[in-house]
Amino acid sequence: MIETVPPPAVRARRARSVSELMPSIGGAAFRRYGFMQSAIVARWAEIVGDDYARHSMPEELRFPVGKRSGGTLKVLVTGAFAPMLRHVEPQVIERANRYFGYAAVAKLALRHGDLPPTRSNPTKLPERPLPDTTQATLREISDPDLRASLESLAHALSSTRGPPIVR
Repeated sequence: MIETVPPPAVRARRARSVSELMPSIGGAAFRRYGFMQSAIVARWAEIVGDDYARHSMPEELRFPVGKRSGGTLKVLVTGAFAPMLRHVEPQVIERANRYFGYAAVAKLALRHGDLPPTRSNPTKLPERPLPDTTQATLREISDPDLRASLESLAHALSSTRGPPIVR
């Protein structure tokens, strides 16, 4: 008689990757502040353009009770940029609705304030010449693409100061 092995039980509490957890965590936070989709914040520059995105940021989207259309998009605007955004309000509403795929936004509510600081790229340190042993090792690699990639990596590693700082 051949004995069959039962299939392994599916773990209910299995380890999950961070990428599986983040959409549900971020989705709950964004729904709390009135956003159905978090991507409108991430894609704000595509919706309004780079110039307007530098001076504005969507804060929340509120709908009338019991409806999922005709909402008010609250936008944080810096300084005297509000009149300029008010002039292009119809285009912003049209582009936001095109993004959602239906008439989700009916009007904008502008609020003056300071935008949170954006993380800028750190200043690039000047490249130091590679040690002779590294250059000799790189010369031995025949594939030019691989050699260029490894040389770029060697330059990046030689220009750092100490271990990386994780924030």
